[in-house]
Amino acid sequence: MEAASTPIRVAIADDQELIRMGLRMVLDVHPDIEVVAEAENGAEATRLDPAAIDVILMDVRMPGLDGIAATEQIVGRPDAPRILVLTTFDLDEYAFAAIRAGASGFLLKDARPEELLSAIRSVHSGDAALAPSVTRKLMQRFAGGPAEPTVPSAQRSPVVSAPDDPTGNAPHVAALAALTPREREILTAIAEGLSNDELAERFFLSSSTIKTHIGRLLHKLGARDRVHLVILAYEAGLTGSA
Repeated sequence: MEAASTPIRVAIADDQELIRMGLRMVLDVHPDIEVVAEAENGAEATRLDPAAIDVILMDVRMPGLDGIAATEQIVGRPDAPRILVLTTFDLDEYAFAAIRAGASGFLLKDARPEELLSAIRSVHSGDAALAPSVTRKLMQRFAGGPAEPTVPSAQRSPVVSAPDDPTGNAPHVAALAALTPREREILTAIAEGLSNDELAERFFLSSSTIKTHIGRLLHKLGARDRVHLVILAYEAGLTGSA
């Protein structure tokens, strides 16, 4: 693979030194990725210079400030780096809460190196990265209703919502009403887990047109990325059944 002109700057936040070392060894051999910082816990991660980092690999369960609280603090800043959550268990409630807090991706720690690399590149480009083995469970979780995460109440992250939503439980009605019929169809298909190529095939549109539609959805719904669109679609009841 040809190296990018500017490598993707990655920080690793994990309380286990061996995990950080292993991730660094996997990433350092790729010329388009550069590990620029490490953090042993969430508090250290929040002190990293956001201007010097593109993507943070964030462990969920860390002592002190955990990955959820750290993610929420970091994504609330201007020009915040993207956050890719790493977790051991595919049903980890902490990881789902981190997605709600603003993470752009969710990946299991036992993922193959090529999956990790692809996820880093995807979130860096502004797309989402969800581990295939957990995507279905994530969808089922939001389709099944707002179950409370098993996270200590003091660390619980608020439900992500579109701007001006006073309830915090669903996208603003006016924002949804502003969507065209085609945009609603595409939003529903995104929530089903379809990729851009699959969207183009389903709706008989070009890839560039699909990207334009997604850009409009992000703008109209005040969403950060594709993961946020999925959450908003399920909370709005556009797909799935409670």
